Amino acid sequence: MSLSSDQMRAFEDGGFFVKRALFRQDEVDAARAALERLYATAQTLHATGEHDGAFFALSVPANGPSVVQRVVWAGGSEPVLLRLSEDPRLVAPALELLGTEQCEQLLCQAHYKMPNDGVAFDWHQDIQHRDKGGDTWRDVTGRGSYVQTILLIDDMTEENGPLEFLPSHTLTLDAAGRLHVGAPIDASSAVAVTGRAGDVLFFGPYAVHGSTPNTSAKPRRVLINGYAAPGANKRSYPGRGACRVLPPPGIAAGARRSTGA
Repeated sequence: MSLSSDQMRAFEDGGFFVKRALFRQDEVDAARAALERLYATAQTLHATGEHDGAFFALSVPANGPSVVQRVVWAGGSEPVLLRLSEDPRLVAPALELLGTEQCEQLLCQAHYKMPNDGVAFDWHQDIQHRDKGGDTWRDVTGRGSYVQTILLIDDMTEENGPLEFLPSHTLTLDAAGRLHVGAPIDASSAVAVTGRAGDVLFFGPYAVHGSTPNTSAKPRRVLINGYAAPGANKRSYPGRGACRVLPPPGIAAGARRSTGA
């Protein structure tokens, strides 16, 4: 499960790398079915809020289907997603990048971009979502203390709102690596990440990224898992079982394997 020197360098210098075909088709199919069940559940809800162990972030129009921006801690409602998120193919590289023997899983999120639903994300760093000021976050490793993974549930193409990353040398960052609020951004330097279902993107909390709406005729769904170094996170996250420790005590990082069931 060791990362290559090229992958480590890409993470340290550019903020991200992709492991291709990390999960099998049957595993992706099981995850996709779970996301479809969550989406169907979302259409029965009338507002953003917690339901059946997960937190649904919705935009509910007067007419037409709800726009599902994300389901926070989706594994609280769909155990198949929790089993996938503790798979060593995700956890072992995350631990290697963190430099720790265990981690705290903060995210197990289903993200949706359905055809022409308008969902997009402005340029941002995920440290903005982890560190809310005060005593909510502490960088205990000195390297960000957080690794995020994105499993492609559908193929990600140029047309369906792929993730885009900005090279750090094109940005105005402070000494801690944070993006200056209101600093000019040259989007022409953005690198779009495309790939096939089953690919996984690994990136750090200071990587500047965003995405445009899905203008294609097919869904673009991903499963996001976030792993923090022990002691970094001081916040509570919504969802049944959120912020669990991985691997569980007594189980090595490479001892489990997802069955996709």
